[in-house]
Amino acid sequence: MGHPSGHTVLLVPVPELEPFVRERTAHHDASFLSTDPDFVHAHVTVLGPFLDDPAPADLDRVAAVAAEVPAFDFELDRFGEFADGILHLLPEPDSSFRELTRRLVAAFPQCPPYGGAFPEPTPHLTVEQRTGEIDEAWVRAALGPVLPAHCRADRVRLHRYANHDCRVLGEWKLGLA
Repeated sequence: MGHPSGHTVLLVPVPELEPFVRERTAHHDASFLSTDPDFVHAHVTVLGPFLDDPAPADLDRVAAVAAEVPAFDFELDRFGEFADGILHLLPEPDSSFRELTRRLVAAFPQCPPYGGAFPEPTPHLTVEQRTGEIDEAWVRAALGPVLPAHCRADRVRLHRYANHDCRVLGEWKLGLA
């Protein structure tokens, strides 16, 4: 890992949370704001980090996995917090996210989720970092009427994350098989 131009992630975009997540990204590190109009900062990761420089055959494998998993609906309203203070929303149900990750790991065993740190990762949408003044109540109040968010996962995207160069590298519709 440690590609000089950042890292890649396979994810499901969640446009319903984009205004909030984009604003929080700007607050924390504006170098990760994308100028790519198709880039959605709000997302649920299904496999990351992914390959630094995927070949056409790798992209074909992603397409095949995406085609096998039907589009699905989910809701975001329940919060979680990781040990490092990352506040996140938990998609419910999360079974289709887990299935996507399972299939992608099977197709790309050289890309363990989170570098192997979390072999059974929890599907989540990161919203904030806990601080003295920022906690779940603060985030819930800031999101206001956005929650509960009723969402539809209908695509997988490949994003590159790098300072001053966050962009979409590919996209595949779910359930085309």
